[in-house]
Amino acid sequence: MAIQRENYLNKLIEAKNDGLIKVITGIRRCGKSYLLNNIFYEYLLNNNVAKDHIIKIALDDSDNEELLNPQNLSKYIKEKIVGKENYYVILDEIQLVKNFEGVLNGLLRINNIDIYVTGSNSKFLSSDIVTEFRGRGEEIKVYPLSFAEFMTISNKDKFDSWQEYITYGGLPLVVSMMTDERKTNYLKEQQKNVYLNDVIERNHIKHDRKLMKLVQTISSNIGSLSNSKKISDTFLSTSNTKIDSKTISLYLKYLEEAFMIEKAERYDVKGKKYLSTPYKYYFTDLGIRNSFINFRQVEETHIMKNIIYLELKRRDYNVDVGMIAINERKGNDLIYKQLEVDFIANKGNNKIYIQSALNMIDEVKAKQEERTLLKINDAFKKIIIVKDYVKKTRTENGVVIMNIFDFLLDQNSLEF
Repeated sequence: MAIQRENYLNKLIEAKNDGLIKVITGIRRCGKSYLLNNIFYEYLLNNNVAKDHIIKIALDDSDNEELLNPQNLSKYIKEKIVGKENYYVILDEIQLVKNFEGVLNGLLRINNIDIYVTGSNSKFLSSDIVTEFRGRGEEIKVYPLSFAEFMTISNKDKFDSWQEYITYGGLPLVVSMMTDERKTNYLKEQQKNVYLNDVIERNHIKHDRKLMKLVQTISSNIGSLSNSKKISDTFLSTSNTKIDSKTISLYLKYLEEAFMIEKAERYDVKGKKYLSTPYKYYFTDLGIRNSFINFRQVEETHIMKNIIYLELKRRDYNVDVGMIAINERKGNDLIYKQLEVDFIANKGNNKIYIQSALNMIDEVKAKQEERTLLKINDAFKKIIIVKDYVKKTRTENGVVIMNIFDFLLDQNSLEF
């Protein structure tokens, strides 16, 4: 069954004919090629674009080997452009072409051409785009399937689907597999021979065992405050493995560049400034994350936060972790405390403070979750997202409580 990824299709439609190179990025196997070559291609045909005005080339196809030569590719595309009507060029695995930057920048000089490209994570990353296209390209980042997308093809109810989703993640091919064994084996094979190899080959890493150890450590601590020094000390104390903090910082950067993990920075809400350390790391796919720790630590508390973080990113929010410093009286003493806001989501002038709670079994727990949000003295939205099935309510203090399914399955759930 085809998955209609409307969120990303709409982004492509909005960017159509804007004069920039559309660069589709994201972790391997998340559906970038399918988005362009199937979903967007069908959209163009259905909107009266003639088939011969869509130049679609899979550069990893052996039939197109001659087009790996940049001169041949440029000539081939230019010869197909006849007249002044718009043409759409879709190039898959563009990094296989030597000096592809020159080819694309040359094509940009043609007024009636609109360019869309995808590339391998190991050689074609978002951090490279700025340098290579110097303001003439825009990134459209694709994530694995959201829970809402997952539900469009699931034959289970949302509760059973949730259990499957938090275990095996949202890579489209994994979702289509019928058995747990196939899903598990595929994810383990991919994490070893594709995702880690991308990082190792691109960055010429010699100590791949240390890289694996780092990924396993991050996997075990998603959503926990961490920094390079702390991770280095953990290695030394738990496995007598010595990895200096500079190497760990580099490895974490490489993993981010390969779209395997994302870093959430800490923001001092009262001081209105970013804190240099520590950070929190979240995985872009939970199935890949779980495969690194052999599916042993599938704790809903931390995984739910990872899912909320990714959903906010899919909705184009910038996401930070909040910190609120307070002095709390205990007897005659003032005790300094740092309270944590799970997420501060920003989009333009819109800001939302979000707490994640697996359950709120009684009023005491509810007050505890609400307490931190009430320490924030501004008028922006404050939300608690819970796993328990509760109807959306607003407390007497103005804090909105909603369940995770309402949040994930309604694209407009934060608009109230």
